Amino acid sequence: MSSFGPGKTKEVIFSLEEGSVKMFLRGRPVPMLIPDELAPTYSLDTRSEPPSRRLKLDWVYGYRGRDCRANLYLLPTGEIVYFVASVAVLYSVEEQRQRHYLGHNDDIKCLAVHPDMVTIATGQVAGTTQEGKPLPPHVRVWDSVSLSTLHVLGLGVFDRAVSCVGFSKSNGGSLLCAVDDSNDHVLSVWDWAKEAKVVDSKCSNEAVLVATFHPTDPSVLITCGKSHIYFWNLEGGGLSKRQGLFEKHEKPKYVLCVTFLEGGDVVTGDSGGNLYVWGKGGNRITQAVLGAHDGGVFGLCALRDGTLVSGGGRDRRVVLWASDYSKLQEVEVPEDFGPVRTVAEGRGDALYVGTTRNSILQGSMHTGFSLLVQGHVEELWGLATHPSRAQFVTCGQDRLVHLWSSESHQPLWSRTIEDPARSAGFHPSGSVLAVGTVTGRWLLLDTDTHDLVAIHTDGSEQISVVSFSPDGAYLAVGSHDNLVYVYTVDQGGRKVSRLGKCSGHSSFITHLDWAQDSSCFVTNSGDYEILYWDPTTCKQITSAEAVRNVQWASATCVLGFAVFGIWSEGADGTDINAVARSHDSKLLASADDFGKVHLFSYPCCQPRALSHKYGGHSSHVTNVAFLWDDSVALTTGGKDTSVLQWRVV
Repeated sequence: MSSFGPGKTKEVIFSLEEGSVKMFLRGRPVPMLIPDELAPTYSLDTRSEPPSRRLKLDWVYGYRGRDCRANLYLLPTGEIVYFVASVAVLYSVEEQRQRHYLGHNDDIKCLAVHPDMVTIATGQVAGTTQEGKPLPPHVRVWDSVSLSTLHVLGLGVFDRAVSCVGFSKSNGGSLLCAVDDSNDHVLSVWDWAKEAKVVDSKCSNEAVLVATFHPTDPSVLITCGKSHIYFWNLEGGGLSKRQGLFEKHEKPKYVLCVTFLEGGDVVTGDSGGNLYVWGKGGNRITQAVLGAHDGGVFGLCALRDGTLVSGGGRDRRVVLWASDYSKLQEVEVPEDFGPVRTVAEGRGDALYVGTTRNSILQGSMHTGFSLLVQGHVEELWGLATHPSRAQFVTCGQDRLVHLWSSESHQPLWSRTIEDPARSAGFHPSGSVLAVGTVTGRWLLLDTDTHDLVAIHTDGSEQISVVSFSPDGAYLAVGSHDNLVYVYTVDQGGRKVSRLGKCSGHSSFITHLDWAQDSSCFVTNSGDYEILYWDPTTCKQITSAEAVRNVQWASATCVLGFAVFGIWSEGADGTDINAVARSHDSKLLASADDFGKVHLFSYPCCQPRALSHKYGGHSSHVTNVAFLWDDSVALTTGGKDTSVLQWRVV
């Protein structure tokens, strides 16, 4: 931290006469008013300490099935292991408890379980630090009991991302194979305990979707993907490959998945809906089940009893095959959950199914499947917490609105709306929810029945904020068209009528907070302006004295005297997407573009305040909020589609 001269730093200027502090974002001055009670004793030199309280990751909502495969397994502990964002999740369904491996610093793309069923390998994408330095892609090998990292492989070796990993199965699992996302999709084999690369080879200039060792022959590996399946031999310190021959069968566009049967036969599923059996040790098809699925076969799982389960894309079916490949049973997954991405065997006859719509289902061929993990499918921005219950809402680009219980970790209801959603806010009664979309439309929903109460349109741009006043008499709707639309509210939020619009910003509205007594509200805009408004007249309040000492009901504006310490030196004004103050006004959490959640003391009015910092998201963290009783903070990841629930400890 740089030392400050009298009342001045490189980026912050304190003026006692005006009772204001000026910070600079991208060279633009942002003047902020100091409340009268703080002005006489205020100094830029006061050190701000991080809060005594901390966040502990409590629950992760979501699963990455959209574009990843073979990433769901049952461990002997009874936990299922999978990943979303940069978190590997170990979820005990019976105990309704999660544990989390947090060693990664960016999106996890692949996962493999060692034959000892304790050691796990996960591979991640290349990321960047807050300073813009590259974080190289790598594989982490870790212990699923202690959650400790055992080995890190391939720093500086892999390109772009590690997209497949697999342990050898027969020689004590001493080898690990990996494929990166470079143009050549390089296949490498590692002695993972020594962190040493044994050999590598260009695999294919097309996408590689699977890399796996043969279960009984440690010198044989199989890779498959776009228009290929290769059988590799690892011998004499080199890798040689033979192409799988389709001969009289039509060559599929993609070979999507591989599994091995007891006798050593290899079974593949492809984009044409076919299952092909490749004889042990050979590269020729010995048996074909053509049209096993309508559309691609995305997942295969050989069961303990010698039968085989396949999961379909377009047809969303899970099919059980006898050892002679006759069809024994089939179940269709409900449409809402999307195509089957991967199938894992559970205890008894239980199966777990991961889907391309980022959900995990549990069930069996006899009972069918029910939802276990619900996820969002596209970029996620909207988050709001219920005013008096352990509930919160998320909504996103996927047009899904979920009302969650933070206690059961399940959606109480889910609803699809017509437009991609961007923002949400509860009426103080909790019985009505406003949802803003990217088209200028916004809706009111009944939180108990999830019925549509009303639908309105203001402008044609994205609605970035919808906020009811604390007394429930007004609703402010902030738009990307630079305007805030103000409505009067009756009947507990069910009836609204437009009072007017606030015009004065020269850029889009980003954040909005109401005064505790609902007498005024404050807005931030895309060009770092802070403006104050009278809701009764929709006019701007230009007198500093009129707003200097207002008590604010919330602190979601990222610009303002009480929060400006969240900005790091040289920050770009878009680096922080959201802040939230705890209801007891002691904590301030921020969500940034670097995958991090910060926890500050509130008020946070010293330059570059100290904070606790937490990872788990990847890329942009888009929103943050505290539950009504401050027991929990919630954060949303934009492109990582996850929601993280943090216990305040």
